[in-house]
Amino acid sequence: MHPPPSAAAMDFSQNSLFGYTEDLQELTIIERPVRRSLKTPEEIERLTVDEDLGDIERAVYLLSAGQDIQGTSVIANLPFLMRQNPAETLRRVLPKVREVLHVAGVEMQLTAAVSFLTILQEESVSIHTYAHSFLQIILLHLEHRDAGVSNAWLETLLSVIEVLPKETLRHEILNPLVSKAQLSQTVQSRLVSCKILGKLTNKFDAHTIKREILPLVKSLCQDVEYEVRSCMCRQLENIAQGIGTDLTKSVVLPELIELSRDEGCSVRLAAFETLVNLLDVFDTDDRSQTILPLVKSFCEKSFKADESILISLSFHLGKLCHGLYGIFTPDQHLRFLEFYKKLCTLGLQQENGHNENQIPPQILEQEKKYISVRKNCAYNLPAMIVFVDPKNFQLELYSTFFCLCHDPEVPVRYTIAICFYEVSKLLNSGVYLIHKELITLLQDESLEVLDALIDHLPEILELMSTGGESSIQENKLPSLPDLIPALTAAEQRAAASLKWRTHEKLLQKYACLPHVISSDQIYYRFLQRMFTIMMTNKVLPVQKAASRTLCIFLRYNRKQEQRLEVIQKLIEQLGQGKSYWNRLRFLDTCEFIIELFSKSFFCKYFFLPVIELTYDPVANVRMKLCYLLPKVKSTLKIPEDKHLLQQLEMCVRKLLCQEKDKDVLAIVKRTVLELDRMEMSMDAFQNKFYEKDLLDQEKEREELLLLEMEQLEKEKQQDGRPVNEKTLEKKRRDIKTPTALPKSIPTAVPGPSSSTPSASKEIKKSKLIRSQSINNQAFHAKYGNLDKCASKTSTAAYTSSASALAKTSMISLTDDSFRTRNASSLPPSFSPNTPLPSTSRGTGNSVDPKSSGGKDPPPRKATL
Repeated sequence: MHPPPSAAAMDFSQNSLFGYTEDLQELTIIERPVRRSLKTPEEIERLTVDEDLGDIERAVYLLSAGQDIQGTSVIANLPFLMRQNPAETLRRVLPKVREVLHVAGVEMQLTAAVSFLTILQEESVSIHTYAHSFLQIILLHLEHRDAGVSNAWLETLLSVIEVLPKETLRHEILNPLVSKAQLSQTVQSRLVSCKILGKLTNKFDAHTIKREILPLVKSLCQDVEYEVRSCMCRQLENIAQGIGTDLTKSVVLPELIELSRDEGCSVRLAAFETLVNLLDVFDTDDRSQTILPLVKSFCEKSFKADESILISLSFHLGKLCHGLYGIFTPDQHLRFLEFYKKLCTLGLQQENGHNENQIPPQILEQEKKYISVRKNCAYNLPAMIVFVDPKNFQLELYSTFFCLCHDPEVPVRYTIAICFYEVSKLLNSGVYLIHKELITLLQDESLEVLDALIDHLPEILELMSTGGESSIQENKLPSLPDLIPALTAAEQRAAASLKWRTHEKLLQKYACLPHVISSDQIYYRFLQRMFTIMMTNKVLPVQKAASRTLCIFLRYNRKQEQRLEVIQKLIEQLGQGKSYWNRLRFLDTCEFIIELFSKSFFCKYFFLPVIELTYDPVANVRMKLCYLLPKVKSTLKIPEDKHLLQQLEMCVRKLLCQEKDKDVLAIVKRTVLELDRMEMSMDAFQNKFYEKDLLDQEKEREELLLLEMEQLEKEKQQDGRPVNEKTLEKKRRDIKTPTALPKSIPTAVPGPSSSTPSASKEIKKSKLIRSQSINNQAFHAKYGNLDKCASKTSTAAYTSSASALAKTSMISLTDDSFRTRNASSLPPSFSPNTPLPSTSRGTGNSVDPKSSGGKDPPPRKATL
């Protein structure tokens, strides 16, 4: 093929055109085989079947006179025929299947094995009928000359053994097995017998096993072929579980000891793995006197044997050390620990920087096995930390952990990243020892390592910031100095790659940052980045993840000025943006705000910008708005938000009357019906919405607590008094952590409060006492429970206390503790300095007509 010339060098001379003619001729030659592969009319005629035939008749015809591909199709469709007409299928179709399978190819045999298993799993016929009709066919093809076909039929038989009755198993399977397991039979027949014996052990009593099965097991363990001995050795674990502890000690353990000294490497490996898996069965004497010497000998000889033994040994080493932990002497304990350390660095000493093309294939294969060994060591690191005791981690295993985190191979670092959370939990208060390794893995060049690490990133960062589960560390920031640069670099690296799922997951995990770093750091280092991703990224799931994380950052931001700036950006750059794509993302963001914030917050800042999108010129935006309207209506409370409800109804009426797009109009009609069926929430608590109202009240309380905290800090700074950092940090944790209302404390019912100037000092004092009291009631919840705080409160407690709140006047906190709509209880900083679209919600309180003319009652108080 001649390469096409560039535009500048385009030549239309005869010589140039002649080259293109040759190319066209080559393409014609390539297409010819495709045309020849089409079916001829005669072949099409042979493949054509009368359409008037029923399913059973068609299946019988195709199995009798059709081609192999048609017969395979019939056998694949056998489960459907059994569901439709089992009697006729068994009488007419199954005999034909039995005839065809005698001469069938590999594909038809595999299809038949799968179909027979499907019929068993679907229980289309009774077990007795299945055994009578299908079992003999399965047994007949167990020893097929193709290993794949034989294994497929064997898997089907092992599943059938689980459900067959004992008598059928004895007569149809166990009795013929005695002859099939003899040395005179083929190796394949004896291998199949080993696997069947391992399955049959759990189906018979101990007496039958001892009399009929164990002699066959001993015979196969002494087979002349190493493949048979290895296969039978791997079935000894299942047999030991079926015969009990006593017979295991007297029969299975001697066989395992003998097989562990076998001349075949695969047999010794199978014996070692079976011993490790059966450690719980043996008592302390057997472990110390019999198993431990075998394991020591196996470990000492492993470096001189095949590398495959090292791979298995490194994989089972953690389980082995855990099972033998109580019987190790100090010297043996140290020896096994040194053996593990040696495996962790196996192959690293041979790194010489040569090009892979210059290394012989044998060396490359050996290095791959060494990588598998180090990967298994990384997998077993948590078990080895338990083995040495987490208190001795720094002295015994830190250098090994450091080497695994800096291993040159990605699979090793990937495995240690998966185990990082388990290591952090085990170290607990010593988690500060692995801070640098966390930063190293966050900055790893491989995105696979980063993807494995961020699965448990919130839990890891929480342990890092608190210094372990049992310790309390007030000042978190000095402990993680390099965390923020590492997190931002990881996000930028994920954004620059094509693996958008890793980027999405990382942004979702960033929602834990308010529990780890300060509000200012999030504002200056992460918030603007979330805006950029929302407006410039081309992947919708990534944009939604950034939007949700931004809403969580806004939820826990501690400065009113910053919150208002973020809200204004959301409205101006997204809600009023020039791109319809940005306006769609604004609606997604509003959906997250409804979920995370209180109803009053949404109504105050986002209600009007949302319903203004009913005038949007793009149909997709109006359509998405229609889907959001029911959630928007759910944020309103009657009668306080009656004017907002009227505006919502006007917008819906306008859409219904003036919408020209037929798709949008259809959605509007469905939305109108849904809005009509919705029941409005009232200002007073209702039994139907009691839990939702309590959750919303809790969100309002936390939002008010943010404002109070900011106001108290400003007042203390203005007065020149020193700020108690410990008290403020406790309140910050109370704000950052979503709290659930205690079951034993009834919720305060909002009531009128005094607004006289003489009571201002008392109000401030009560706010301070209330903030501290609420802070003492808060508990620390993890990031994963952020959106589920409602489910933590007991439904029964809420329901039972509803009537008590209506009948009694017992109130645990001050009467204005949860009053977020009363202007007298808000600090001056709550009023936005920047002009934002807002409603009257949150600035005025509804007046009870019964008490509007009377004197305000004194606030009711009770000691917490």
